[in-house]
Amino acid sequence: MAMTTTADHARADPHHIGLVIEHPGPAPKRIVTAYGFWVFLLSDIVMFSCFFAAYAVLSGQTAGGPKGAEIFDQRNVAIETVCLLLSSFTCGMASIAADVRNRFWFYLGMTVTCVLGLIFLVLEFREFADLIARGYGPSRSAFLTAFFSLVGCHGLHVSAGVLWLLTMMAQVFAKGFRADILRRMMCFALFWHALDIIWVAVFSVVYLLGGAP
Repeated sequence: MAMTTTADHARADPHHIGLVIEHPGPAPKRIVTAYGFWVFLLSDIVMFSCFFAAYAVLSGQTAGGPKGAEIFDQRNVAIETVCLLLSSFTCGMASIAADVRNRFWFYLGMTVTCVLGLIFLVLEFREFADLIARGYGPSRSAFLTAFFSLVGCHGLHVSAGVLWLLTMMAQVFAKGFRADILRRMMCFALFWHALDIIWVAVFSVVYLLGGAP
């Protein structure tokens, strides 16, 4: 008669006391990396939440200075918004191209994303420079301090994203679509899309609500 082991009995009888549970191996690095980067993004969102809360509290503290409706250029902000939302689409195209190892569409998508991001930064810099030139800098009132802090922090994140984008393009050019580079590309895409989501909140709270007469 063939000999059977405890594991064999356990598999045959799920109610066996000595049930042996076979655990799968560790999660793939791509999943672990994505999970860890989501934790980072959540911490970043908490920081932006603090800026939003400060802006909500201080939006009416103009100290006799201008209100949002008097200084915001809605046309300029609309162009910024369109550029950033389009860049999210082109970033998604670049991510898909990276997954299928298509260099042409990857470079095209990343290049367009970079150009749109730079246009956004130039428009935002011109807005800040114009406000400061008119005497409406961050030290003019608590409202303007909160405005420059919130919008400026987002702009710094976009600047970091553009530098990261250029680094990813250089890495793919030098090393190709290696597994570790694809994981970094995935993290970059998550970061860029998160910036777009935050900008939608900035656009709605700061420019639409704050710019209403």
